[in-house]
Amino acid sequence: MYQLEKEKIGSLLCERSYIENFQLEQALDQQKTTSCRLGQILIDLGYITRDQLIEALTTQAGIEKTSISDHSPEPRTLSLTPAALVTKHNLMPLWQKNGSLAVAMADPFDPHALEDLRVVTGLSIERYYARPDDLEKAILKYYGSNVSRMLENLAPEERKDNIGLDDYSAAKLHELAQQPSLVNLVNIILLEAINAHASDIHVEPFEDQLKIKYRIDGILYEKSPSPKRLQAAIISRIKIMGHMNIAEHFVPQDGHIEFAGPNSKVDIRVSTVPTTFGESVTMRILDKSAALINLSELGMKSDQLTQFNQSLKRPHGIILVTGPTGSGKTTTLYSALSSIYTPSLKIITIEDPVEYQLNGIIQMPVNPKRGLSFATGLRHILRQDPDVIMVGEIRDRETADIAIRAAMTGHLVFSTLHTNNAAGAVTRLIDMGVEPFLLASSLEVVLAQRLVRNICPFCKEAYTPDNRLLNSVRNSQALPPSSIFYRGVGCDQCMNTGMKGRTGLFEVLRITDKLRQLISNKPTAEQIIRNASDNYVTMRHDGIEKILSGHTTPQEVLRVTQEIDEE
Repeated sequence: MYQLEKEKIGSLLCERSYIENFQLEQALDQQKTTSCRLGQILIDLGYITRDQLIEALTTQAGIEKTSISDHSPEPRTLSLTPAALVTKHNLMPLWQKNGSLAVAMADPFDPHALEDLRVVTGLSIERYYARPDDLEKAILKYYGSNVSRMLENLAPEERKDNIGLDDYSAAKLHELAQQPSLVNLVNIILLEAINAHASDIHVEPFEDQLKIKYRIDGILYEKSPSPKRLQAAIISRIKIMGHMNIAEHFVPQDGHIEFAGPNSKVDIRVSTVPTTFGESVTMRILDKSAALINLSELGMKSDQLTQFNQSLKRPHGIILVTGPTGSGKTTTLYSALSSIYTPSLKIITIEDPVEYQLNGIIQMPVNPKRGLSFATGLRHILRQDPDVIMVGEIRDRETADIAIRAAMTGHLVFSTLHTNNAAGAVTRLIDMGVEPFLLASSLEVVLAQRLVRNICPFCKEAYTPDNRLLNSVRNSQALPPSSIFYRGVGCDQCMNTGMKGRTGLFEVLRITDKLRQLISNKPTAEQIIRNASDNYVTMRHDGIEKILSGHTTPQEVLRVTQEIDEE
């Protein structure tokens, strides 16, 4: 494959500090007794990688190195090369001119890639070298989930438009799902979502098309719709990866994919449900390479963080985090547990499911099929001599009673509830049947939260909101006349949304002696709020402070706190 002088390539590798002289001498000595090329010997010895060898070979061969970011291929040029070929060989067409096609390649010496390019495009190929990781990013950018370019690799008989799942046997579905084009397609969808920091991928079937959406920072974004003809193969490929039954289309199924992401393995939970036009698939992405967030980075104000930390230092009691699904409750609990962990504490959790592994902490997933619920699991945890317990969610009176009694017998208990605000947690537990005097003596703090999107720092600008929006904000809290509001105008860094990343809105309700007396008498939520400590701040007011500090927009705060006002 590489018809080049061995000594020269060895010198180039030494010049780049990829190898030392003694390593080169060792490889040359070994080459005398074998027929292998020097580069392959160095790879086999573990001294260099294949990418390092190719980079040196391109210099020796006089092949120009290019930066993908310096080029913006035209759609006409991109259409010449199918996505399947691009992903298979890790290359990117750059421009077409005078019967030749300029192509950036991770391996410009690959004869199979060059031959495939010539056959598919009918053009002569002008080779350029680009770094493999840069090429992967470019493929995601320019091809992404626009799967129409995959159609060239489907056999003609598979390309009729109005084909349904019932037209395929299980064996045929399995065959289609194993085609390289479909494998590459699904991999691109997953990689694109992971790189965009999406939390979920939705594959939604409709009468004439298959929609693919990513949930990024809590908002769904629709990607290029896929042709209906690919629906059966795409869904079957996902189900194969998730170890699910591809022959069953009319019963909901759950699966699990362990996918090799850019930085580490990514866990993906798969759920399918039957719909009028086929199976709908939702995939929850759990990227374990994402660093655990410290409590100080969640977005709490200094006085809120101080109050919450004081409760974490209590030897026993209940700490509740409330909010709807997707409000960041699990992240807050994980951060809290990590902040108090020491080898002298035994911390056990029961979760549904275990989303991330925490060092030094014992984590147990619920398993309803085996009779392991939150309540039964919590009973067994108490026999394990724990100091700290986390119950993923209090869903019923039985779990609530066990958690409260655990707190009263010397354990620090963490859990979550689905309530709109902090005061609502107290009334919800009482409505469940928890004795008010037991709740009053065991509850330490309730933290209610929401997540709002941050303004993108790369396209942030000051602006004046319309009066209707300002009046909605003023109804909650007075605004200084000199208030400055910000928004993002949209750029490449934020996918032209103007928003990038998220932060929390919080309200911290410390249970004071005054509140304990009140809780014993079954108070309303309004009574609890009126008797809260002087530094109690609602989530809406916390959000307004984040608006004025330039972190988020009025629209975001109103969006996530609207139901609190309506309650």
